Amino acid sequence: MAPEIYEFGGYMLDVPGRRLSRQDAAIPLPPKTCDLLVALVRRAGRLTTKRDLLDLVWPDAFVGEGILSVHVSALRKALGEQCIETVPRTGYRFAPPVTRHGAAVDPFGGRWLLPALPARPEVHELIGRGRTALMTSSRAELPGAVDAFRTAIELDADYPAGHAGLAQACCAQAELRLKPHGEAYAEARAAALRALALDPSCADAHVALGTVLFLRDWNWAAARRSVERALAADAGHTEAQLLYGRVLEVLGEFGAALAAKRKALERNPLSPLVHLQIAMCFWNQRRYDDTIEWARRSLALDPRHLLAREYTAGAYLMKGDVDRYMEESLAHAESHGVDAAVLDELKRIYMEAGRPGVVRYALRNAPDQPAAALQLALMHGEAGHMDEAFRHLDRALDARDPSLVYLAVGPQFDPLRGDPRFAQRLARMGLAPISKPPQ
Repeated sequence: MAPEIYEFGGYMLDVPGRRLSRQDAAIPLPPKTCDLLVALVRRAGRLTTKRDLLDLVWPDAFVGEGILSVHVSALRKALGEQCIETVPRTGYRFAPPVTRHGAAVDPFGGRWLLPALPARPEVHELIGRGRTALMTSSRAELPGAVDAFRTAIELDADYPAGHAGLAQACCAQAELRLKPHGEAYAEARAAALRALALDPSCADAHVALGTVLFLRDWNWAAARRSVERALAADAGHTEAQLLYGRVLEVLGEFGAALAAKRKALERNPLSPLVHLQIAMCFWNQRRYDDTIEWARRSLALDPRHLLAREYTAGAYLMKGDVDRYMEESLAHAESHGVDAAVLDELKRIYMEAGRPGVVRYALRNAPDQPAAALQLALMHGEAGHMDEAFRHLDRALDARDPSLVYLAVGPQFDPLRGDPRFAQRLARMGLAPISKPPQ
C-alpha cells in the first residue's frame, strides 16, 4: 500500500513515517503534536471540534481542553500563525489547501481512521461547502449544497464523500419539500449505496441510507442498525446522533432520544439544525415552553429558519396562546413570501372569527393535491371532520409522506388519536400506539 503523504504550503507530512519536512529538511514535532497535525490535516478546511480532537489524539486518556492550546501553539510555531484557525469556544480548522498522495494509513491503529482527502483540493473544498450549507437545515441554503456535491462528484466520481453528501442533501430536499420525496429518496438511496460501495465505513453514507430507511421505508429496525453503523465508524458524527435521536423518539424512547441529540449539541453547539432537533424532541414530549426556548435558539443562529418559526408558532397554539400563535404564523408566512393581501385577509378573519375561522379559510383555499394531504388531514381533524381527516390521512399514507413518522408521538395528531381508526393507521406503519402520550 502506498504511503499516506500530504503536501501543503511547501510542507510534506509523511503520516506512517511520522515526519514533517520542508525542502527535505525535517521539522521535529513531539509525538502528540504530530498526531494532532495528522487529525487536522485529514480534515483540512473543515471545523474539527475540541472534543473530536481529544478523542482522536488521546483516545485512552482523560485530558482537558487546555492541552490542545499547547500543541496548537507548537504547530503554529512550526508552520506559521495562519495555518490553524481558531473557532472560538468550538475548535480548530486547518486553513491551507492540502494535496494528498498515496492511500490512507491510520497512525492510531485503525480505531480512529479519518477519511482520506481527495486527490484534488477543490473537491474537498466543495464537499466542505456542501456540508456547511446542509447543516443549516435552511431551504435557502440547500440548493447550494446539492450543487456543491454534484460538482464534487463530476470532478472525482470515486471519492465516497461526494456521493454520501449528495445522498444527505437529497434527503433534506425531500423533508423540506423542495423536491417530490419519492424522487429525492430514490436518488439518495442510490448515492448512499454508491458511497458505501467505495467505502463501507463511510459514516455519512450510513446516515443517509438510515434516513431513507427511516423517512421513506418506515423500516425502524433497519434504520436503527444503519445509524448504529455510522456511530461505530464515527462516534461523534453530528447527523448520526440527530438521526439516532429521531428514530428513538418515534419508538417512544424519549429520554435516550434527547440524550443522543444533546451529544450532537456538544459536538456542534452553533448549528441551528441541532437546536431545532432538540426543540422537536420537546415538542413530541409536549414540553411546549422548552420547545419555544430551543426553537428560538435556532432562530438566533439563523433568523430565516422557517421550521424553527413553525415549531415556535405550533407550541404557542398548543399552550392556548392563540394570539402569539397568529403573530408567529404571520411572520412565518411573510418570510415565506406570502402575498401581503393574503396576510391582511388572514388578520381580518382572525379578528372576526378566531382560530376556527382561520382553519375554515385554510380548508377552503388549500389545494386538494397529494402533497397537501397531510396538512388537510390535520386541519380537518382540528375542525372535527373525522371522516375527511382520515380520508386525507390515508392519501398521505399512500404517498408515504415523511412527516408521518411522528404519527405515534406527535401532538399534531392528538385530535385523531381517540378515533378507533387511528390505531389501524399506526399498524399500517409498523408503529405501536402509545397508551399515554408523553407529557
